[in-house]
Amino acid sequence: MTPKATLLDQFRKPTGSLGRVVLQQMNSHHSELTDWGLAHISVGEHDTVLDIGCGGGRTVSKLAAIVTQGKVCGIDYSNASVAASRRTNAKQIDSGRVEIRQGSVSQLPFPDGVFDLVTAVETHFFWPNLPADMREVFRVMKPGGAFVIIAEVYKGGKMTEGSLAGQSFSFTNMTILSADEHRDLFTKTGFSDVQILEECDKGWLCCIGRKP
Repeated sequence: MTPKATLLDQFRKPTGSLGRVVLQQMNSHHSELTDWGLAHISVGEHDTVLDIGCGGGRTVSKLAAIVTQGKVCGIDYSNASVAASRRTNAKQIDSGRVEIRQGSVSQLPFPDGVFDLVTAVETHFFWPNLPADMREVFRVMKPGGAFVIIAEVYKGGKMTEGSLAGQSFSFTNMTILSADEHRDLFTKTGFSDVQILEECDKGWLCCIGRKP
């Protein structure tokens, strides 16, 4: 595996010492993007929230600061990510307001209709079977709940068009969709009130759908 492929694989599933560095960079690099995306939705203090692909735990921490009377769950299939996210949110975990689990988006370890809000920041393009995994997200949401995808890797975005990074993505198994293809994905899954928002200058994408 080439050094470039090795690094990209760390973003998919962080491991070892390099994975810990990648997770620290994710927490820092994705922070402004995450704030922008979350600003487009309403998060209630009593909500039950799930962050899929919680990585280093920064998004979970941001959500827990809002959900003061509810609960935030994070899930990731990387051991290193679970450990990092638990360190980042240690106080909230001790208080019972945050829970971090290891698991896959393809088989979420939750019953039907649990979550008011589900978030996925810079992760859905790594999911094993995106259409089926979207249906799994749909399953665990409450009627009226919202699902939000926040990303800067998408077809037509600044990160993927005409950049070295974009050329690298073409050699991975990442599912890179356009803004319109994201809309179709949400609609075909069964979400309603679908919104696709772009910050073109920065190459950011926010996709929002609600479970009827």
